[in-house]
Amino acid sequence: MLRKSLPKLCNLAKSYGNGLYRSYSVYEPNYLELLKPKYPIYGLLNIQIKGYDFPVLESYQRYLTSVAKAMDLDVSNGWAVPAETFQVLRYKPQSALTESEYKLTVYERNIQIVDIMAPVYPVLLRLAQASLPEGVSITVVEHTKEQDELRYVPDGNLNELKQQLDEMGGPVQKKKRK
Repeated sequence: MLRKSLPKLCNLAKSYGNGLYRSYSVYEPNYLELLKPKYPIYGLLNIQIKGYDFPVLESYQRYLTSVAKAMDLDVSNGWAVPAETFQVLRYKPQSALTESEYKLTVYERNIQIVDIMAPVYPVLLRLAQASLPEGVSITVVEHTKEQDELRYVPDGNLNELKQQLDEMGGPVQKKKRK
């Protein structure tokens, strides 16, 4: 008797509700399946832009931010990383004498995007690469805590005072009253 009524119960369960098939537990409501995103979502992504020309880099960061906002992406943050300066020496041919000396400064800007859907991500990358100015490089990475630490410039005076305090025996601990 149970074998004969089992197919009828399964058909009844499939046609239950608003036409959705119930392939999950009896205790889970139908709308939970509808709340799941259709495509995978990337978490925090940092778009790192590096270049030698400061005004071009600033303009490109502003452009990428406006493109991302026009695509309805959540641009949560944008920041600058302290510039790095390199010294480049050009030697005379077949000698150890320097012909010229150059100081190059590399500037870096970051744009942080939150919860970008997988089909939108390649479109953003293609737009960013197609409009990339000369001398500017772009990298997209996941956000890490090390990147948060890089964006802050250490205070030299504060570090010196902390070192002097440690040399004197450290901070004084107040005694608790009982």
